[in-house]
Amino acid sequence: MKNVSILDEARNAAITLGERIGNVFSPSIRLGVTGLSRAGKTVFITSLVHNLLHDGALPLFEPARSGRLRRAWLEPQPDAHIPRFAYEDHVAALTAGEDRHWPQSTRQLSQLRLTLEYEPAGLTARYLRGGTIHVDVVDYPGEWLLDLPLLDMDYAEWSRSVIETAHTTGRDMHAGKWLELASSLDPAAPLEEETARRLFQLYRDYLKACKTHPGHFSALQPGRFLIPGDLEGSPLLTFAPLPPPEERPPAGSLWREMERRYQAYVAHVARPFFFDHFARIDRQVVLVDTLTALNAGAAAVADLRSALASVFACFRTGSSGLFTRRAGRILFAATKADLIHHASHDRLRSILALLVEDAARRAEYSGARIRTEAMAAIRATREGTARHEGEELPVIIGIPEKGEEIAGQVFDGRTEAAIFPGDLPEDPRKALDGSLEGRLRFVRFRPPKIHPPRPLEKADAFPHVRLDAALQFLLGEDLA
Repeated sequence: MKNVSILDEARNAAITLGERIGNVFSPSIRLGVTGLSRAGKTVFITSLVHNLLHDGALPLFEPARSGRLRRAWLEPQPDAHIPRFAYEDHVAALTAGEDRHWPQSTRQLSQLRLTLEYEPAGLTARYLRGGTIHVDVVDYPGEWLLDLPLLDMDYAEWSRSVIETAHTTGRDMHAGKWLELASSLDPAAPLEEETARRLFQLYRDYLKACKTHPGHFSALQPGRFLIPGDLEGSPLLTFAPLPPPEERPPAGSLWREMERRYQAYVAHVARPFFFDHFARIDRQVVLVDTLTALNAGAAAVADLRSALASVFACFRTGSSGLFTRRAGRILFAATKADLIHHASHDRLRSILALLVEDAARRAEYSGARIRTEAMAAIRATREGTARHEGEELPVIIGIPEKGEEIAGQVFDGRTEAAIFPGDLPEDPRKALDGSLEGRLRFVRFRPPKIHPPRPLEKADAFPHVRLDAALQFLLGEDLA
């Protein structure tokens, strides 16, 4: 990588070696969880932890099905300098009776340590080692993940790529003001701070508009422009792409200052995130709101392809060793499967699998074991049938959020509704040509009614769709 030094690699090797030695005495797994544009990352982590703590129905997770998973509990996390994932607050939001609501998305890095006690599967394993493992869940915004390709791009390459993407369908409607100003500026002119700030503000507005676009465009850089965390107001976040000039401008010019700030962002934001957190991940979950992209049309699907290719560019190829640490398993999960009938779940998984395969090929990726899944970390609906014009239709039933609307009907947030969401095609290739645009009918449903834990009583676990399959892929072999 262009922006990574030998010293960076040496430091990473030393940290990895220390953690390998520590794992001999106290086995642990770092599970990274991220999501692309409103994919439900916070809900996924909350439900995963809650189902393990409260003996949820996990028939596809072999240690739970066989009874080998004895118990699970939370412990203080190993990295005290990282904010703790607010698990208890999220559970409280989801179980607040009539006031229940989906928790707010986390906008910074956070961590939680979940310890599992289990009975090893084989007699030899039971004799040689104990059955306790720590799972350190590392939660981080998908926008930060998509910053990592900057480690292999200089300012001119990045500018050229971003400007080219801004001219694509869907994005072009939001990019006009920024592109107009950028193309009117002389990159060799002396820097004027007011001009630089105006350029940055218009570019940031463009990114925000893309994020809130109906297609929820995901390939947006730099990620901290959207989720700044503790860098809000920092000079590190006051640069923007410019059309690359034919000759290198002089020192003190607008171009050279934008280039300097870009390099500072890579050095002080992207590179530390890679080595301090991302490069230490053992398992990775990437949540993808595939349904929204399909419903938004060809431009959103193309953007999702680009975002997934960027994700693959972040993962190092090869396997882990004594001095290197790489994600050995990567799960791509199409979320919100409870918004469609179960007959379309396998079709949704096949569509994401096709996108992932294409992205891996484009990024020339090889290495980790990869799996795709269609799932809902918390199932907010149930299924049924309804008659419409003499035809039986498969419907999903739940309580839509207040203000949600379908065909002119506005929901009040209290009344249950049965909705026919539409069907996904059997051939996944037919879903990627934009032909599904506007054909799927989705609303946001309220969380299911779950009772909070009471004194001396066991809490109800959250219902889900194939969360147990995700757990089996991510952790099943480690609890063998």
